[in-house]
Amino acid sequence: MSQAPIRVVIAKPGLDGHDRGAKVIARALRDAGMEVIYTGLRQTPAQIVAAVVQEDADVLGLSILSGAHNQIFPEILRLLKEQGADDVPVFAGGIIPDADIPGLKAAGIQEIFQPGTSTDDVVEFIRKAAAKGRA
Repeated sequence: MSQAPIRVVIAKPGLDGHDRGAKVIARALRDAGMEVIYTGLRQTPAQIVAAVVQEDADVLGLSILSGAHNQIFPEILRLLKEQGADDVPVFAGGIIPDADIPGLKAAGIQEIFQPGTSTDDVVEFIRKAAAKGRA
């Protein structure tokens, strides 16, 4: 019996209107055999968490360029916990200064991918993160 494909929600939180990177990642994940749910632009933390819960996602990916990551990401993590979905691994990508990464990881973001990261690295991370959650 084959295992269901990994379900990944890719979300663009906040007022950021640029989604090329998120679409590149979504396509790479799809090409790697994953099921990708892309929420579209300008999603609130509540909308993102609702999508994770409704879609029974294995992993959540956040893409941000606006600089609001230190406010938005902790709110998403708080809402995931409130909804009983804090076991869903969360990764992020976009324009995130090196100085902000330790705090975001301490808050619960498992990995942060900056511009120039290979899509293969993202796929590998998701496969490992999803495998831990399914074990």
